[in-house]
Amino acid sequence: MFDTLLIANRGEIACRVIRTARRMGLRSVAVYSEADAEALHVALADEARLIGPAPAAESYLSIPAILEAARASGAQAVHPGYGFLAENAEFAEACGEAGLVFVGPPPGAIRAMGSKSEAKSLMEQAGVPLVPGYHSSSQDLAVLERAARVVGYPVLIKASAGGGGKGMRVVEQPMDFDTAVAAARREAAAAFGDDRVLLEKYLGRPRHIELQVFADGHGNALHLFERDCSIQRRHQKVLEEAPAPGLTPERRAEMGAAAVAAARAIGYVGAGTVEFLLERESFYFMEMNTRLQVEHPVTEMVTGLDLVEWQLRVAAGEPLPWDQEELELRGHAIEARIYAEDPARGFLPATGRLVYLRFPETGPDVRVDSGVCAGDTVSPHYDPMIAKLIVRGEDRQAAVRRLRVALAGVQALGVTTNIAFLAAVAAHPAYAAGEVDTGFIARHAMDLLPDAEPASDEVLGLASLAVLQQRRAEADAQARRSGDPYSPWHQTAGWRLNVETHSRLMFHDGDREVAVTVRYRPGGYQLVLPGGEVEARGRLEASGELLAELDGHRVRATVVRDGHELNVLTGPRAHRLVLHDPLTLGAAAEAGGGRLTAPMPGRVAEVHVKPGARVARGAPLLVLEAMKMEHTIAAPADGRVTEIHFGTGDLVEEGAELLALELEET
Repeated sequence: MFDTLLIANRGEIACRVIRTARRMGLRSVAVYSEADAEALHVALADEARLIGPAPAAESYLSIPAILEAARASGAQAVHPGYGFLAENAEFAEACGEAGLVFVGPPPGAIRAMGSKSEAKSLMEQAGVPLVPGYHSSSQDLAVLERAARVVGYPVLIKASAGGGGKGMRVVEQPMDFDTAVAAARREAAAAFGDDRVLLEKYLGRPRHIELQVFADGHGNALHLFERDCSIQRRHQKVLEEAPAPGLTPERRAEMGAAAVAAARAIGYVGAGTVEFLLERESFYFMEMNTRLQVEHPVTEMVTGLDLVEWQLRVAAGEPLPWDQEELELRGHAIEARIYAEDPARGFLPATGRLVYLRFPETGPDVRVDSGVCAGDTVSPHYDPMIAKLIVRGEDRQAAVRRLRVALAGVQALGVTTNIAFLAAVAAHPAYAAGEVDTGFIARHAMDLLPDAEPASDEVLGLASLAVLQQRRAEADAQARRSGDPYSPWHQTAGWRLNVETHSRLMFHDGDREVAVTVRYRPGGYQLVLPGGEVEARGRLEASGELLAELDGHRVRATVVRDGHELNVLTGPRAHRLVLHDPLTLGAAAEAGGGRLTAPMPGRVAEVHVKPGARVARGAPLLVLEAMKMEHTIAAPADGRVTEIHFGTGDLVEEGAELLALELEET
């Protein structure tokens, strides 16, 4: 066994590998970009090496920089994590040539499965069932158009060289095919350096089932059961579970045998995942990921195994520690991916500083894998994942219940997150019943993505209590610092000369302004809220936790203040209020009026219009690329383009005015 391991990745997977390495007595070496100098994985490792500036192409994707870090640190092995260079055959070869152990499959196996088109050809020769489609070598647009007509619409365009939903488009009708191919190619090239695509028949309501496989260098291969990854948005997984709901032992054995056969067919070594689409009684090979998956913790939870430890032992030449017959499932596990993203805006990735971050208590049945902590910044350069929450129960019903409770204990502020959305999925009756497929989110969107509601009286009461308690604490601190701590001018009991003892708090709640009248009472307050009067008292902890009592009802919440902004968290839901302070409120910049701004930092990938062009509501104006995904900026109404401020390839900051429209009056 080697004794020094370099992790050629970042974030939660780097932290996760470091923890197993430490438990095994291995020395860990982290690599980091300039943007990640204060990252958690850097702090956890025994040693860390700077490998370049923030852009991934100049740091985490730089093979020379990573190999130099390995040489300088004395590392003998490299773990690629997932993403970045994890499925790059050239990187695996370069590690071998440098005398380093690559903790992953042989380069030949990576190449065999690296191209989805070639992988499907191999599986077709091996007799594994495939989704009807086109996976030949020609990328001529006319050839692809003819193939799409043969396959039949709707058709799915997929990047040949990668996964994660990048370079993927569903096309409902022929007239949209050319535009979708161009967009898929751009996104694939940006994410994988390869713009080739393939086509598949788009299945109506399939389930996404994947098999975890493992093989060693001694001819042994097995599977560690399946995971259901059907809950997806933008073709990317959101919740995963093991085992798959309703899968019979016979079907499990059949799919497991097919997955192991696929691994053996390419001389596989290490951890891999064979992915299938399951619709009714038929399953189809989709792809093989030649790396550890993001969702591997659910397999660990139901088997009691450490898959990273297996990876390291197999890479060191050891045989698999167990046989297929020795493996068994123990209960049910679910993983929820917590992202900085806005579900209400098409799951648009979000950036910013994590002002506050709290996870539930962990234990044998609750696990949190994260690569960030409070105060860190979610950067536009990398994947916006905040953490993975993994729970286990004796059966699926118990696991779903535990997931709901655990999600209520996750709180994050400073960036928009999908926490409330995940809680809505976990609470949905159809999810509890196991009625899952890849169309689940779209089908239940009205339930999962409700319109924003105004702040309730309870939220307004909690915010008011937090402000009042903070003011009391500040007054007490000032009194202790003064020469006369008993001066009445330090009191916060609402005393006024010849005036009723009350004050007023003004909050902005979205577009509305709400007034809360505060009447001071011994030991507490009477709050006049929009819904009526409430007797209130509470205690605000330094952590932001508020222990409140509203008309005898005790409430525990978290209130985090950032300037004039108050975020009230009750369970997984956060409500943002702005405390009105006339002394500091400036004139707001005029919004709307045809100004279209960047929703996040990114690069302009394509401009569809020119100054003077007339456009209809919903027409695509330009495409913004951020976090390796493309986001189309569309016209909010009919109008005429008057100005375009950026061109293709330009970098833009969040809030930058992209173009101006002269809107038609309605």
